[in-house]
Amino acid sequence: MNKYLFKLLALVFLVLQISSSVKAGDLAPEVIMGARTINTETTQLLMDKGYVLIDVRGIADFSKGHIPGAYHLPVKREDFSAINLQEIVAKDQAVVFYCNGIHCMGSSMATEKAIAWGWSNIFYYRDGFKSWKDAGFAIQVISDAEIAN
Repeated sequence: MNKYLFKLLALVFLVLQISSSVKAGDLAPEVIMGARTINTETTQLLMDKGYVLIDVRGIADFSKGHIPGAYHLPVKREDFSAINLQEIVAKDQAVVFYCNGIHCMGSSMATEKAIAWGWSNIFYYRDGFKSWKDAGFAIQVISDAEIAN
C-alpha cells in the first residue's frame, strides 16, 4: 500500500510543480536587474515631471487607449531597435516602459533590451496600462483617422 501511496503523492507533486511553473510563466517578472520597478502612483508622478513614457503594445491596444503623452514603440516588431529608441530618449535620460500589465511580457522585454543596449535610467512599470486605467487616471485615445495619417 505504501508503494501506491508514494506513487500517488509523487504524481500529485509533479502535477502541482507543472501547474505552478505554467502560472509563473504567465506573469511578467517583478524585478529586472538594471531597472527600477514602479507602481501606478509613481508612474503618475514621473509623468507629471515630464519623464519619457513608452508604450510597447501593438497599435490596436495603443489606439484604444494609452497614457497621455506616451510614445508608441511596439516591442514585438522590428521597429523596436536601439536606433529608434535613441530617437525618443537618450541613453542617460530617464525612461518608463509599460504594456498591458502583469500578464503582458512586453514591458519586461523592452526593459531588458534597453539595458542590453546601454540605457541606464530605466523604470519598469510592471502593472501597466490596465492598472493605470483602473486607477481612474486620464487616458488618450487615437481615432482611426489619426492612425491612417
